Amino acid sequence: MDGDAGPPALPGDRLSDTTVTIAGGGLIGTSWAALFRHFGAQVVLWDPELDARRRAVQRVEHAAAQLIGISPAIVGGTLDISHDLADAVRDADLVQECAPETISVKHDLFRQIEAAASPKAIIASSTSALTWPDLSPALRLPGRFITAHPFNPPHLIPLVEIYGIDPAVVQRADTLYAAAARVPVILKKPATGHIANRLSSALWREAVHIVAEGIADVAGVDAALVNGPGLRWATVGAHLTYHLGGGDRGLAGYLEHLGASQERRWADLGAPLLDESTRSLLVDGIADATAGEDIATLATRRDEALIQMIRSRR
Repeated sequence: MDGDAGPPALPGDRLSDTTVTIAGGGLIGTSWAALFRHFGAQVVLWDPELDARRRAVQRVEHAAAQLIGISPAIVGGTLDISHDLADAVRDADLVQECAPETISVKHDLFRQIEAAASPKAIIASSTSALTWPDLSPALRLPGRFITAHPFNPPHLIPLVEIYGIDPAVVQRADTLYAAAARVPVILKKPATGHIANRLSSALWREAVHIVAEGIADVAGVDAALVNGPGLRWATVGAHLTYHLGGGDRGLAGYLEHLGASQERRWADLGAPLLDESTRSLLVDGIADATAGEDIATLATRRDEALIQMIRSRR
C-alpha cells in the first residue's frame, strides 16, 4: 500500500459478518477490541486474569467513546468477555494476539489457539519487536500466521505492519484491517521492530544523544521534533520529504547536491548508552518537561490531539 496514504474514511459496519477474538485484555487488546466492534465485528475478548477481564469493559468503552469522536456512525458490533480461550477462538475469522513480549508465553498461547480455532482463522500477533521467525515455530500450520503490529493506540493510529509467508492470508488480512479503517503496510521480509519501531528507535537514539551531550534538554528536543519535522511527517514520509527538498529534480537533485551533507550528518550521529547518568538526565528531564502531570492526563491530551489530527486529515 502507499506509505504516504492517509487513514481511510470511517463510517459503516464493514465487519458485520466477521468475528474477531482478542487474546489479551491489556492496553493494546482493549484498543483493538474497541476498533473492531466500532466497525461492526462480533468481538470476543479473552484474558486469563479475572482483574484484566473486569477492567477490559471500561477500557473498551473509553476507547469506543474516542472513536465516536472521530466517526459518529453507529454500528452493530458486539463485545463478549471470555474466560475460556478455546471457546473464545472457536468461531473467529481473526485471532489478534496481544500477550506479553515473551516468546515462550506467545508460543504456548499460539498452540492453544491453533488447537481450538477454525482452519479458516488468521492468527495474528501484535508483537512490537519479535519477528515472524521468532514466533511461527509454535504453529503446525505457519502459513495461517502473521505478525500484525499496530502503533499505540491502535484504535486511533491507523498503521498496521503485516508480515506472513502465504500471500493469500496476507491479502485477507490486508482487506480485513482496511475494513476497520487501518492502513496496512506489508513487509517484504521480517525485521526486528518491523518498520515504524525501527524508525522510532533511530530517532529516539539521536534524541537521547542530544540530551546526553548537552546540546539541548528533553523539553527542547521534543519541542523541536513536534514543531518541526513532526508536522511534516504527519503529511509526507521521509523519502518524499527529501524528494520535495530537491527542487525541480526531486530526490535525484537532492542526492546530487546535498548527499554529501547528509552523509556528514549521519557520521556525526550518536550511539548513546542508557547508563545510570543518561537515565537520570532523561527521567529528570521528562519530569521537568511534564511539570508533574500524571500519565493519565498526558495520555488524554495526546489522544485528544490525535483525534483532532485524524479529523483534519479526513
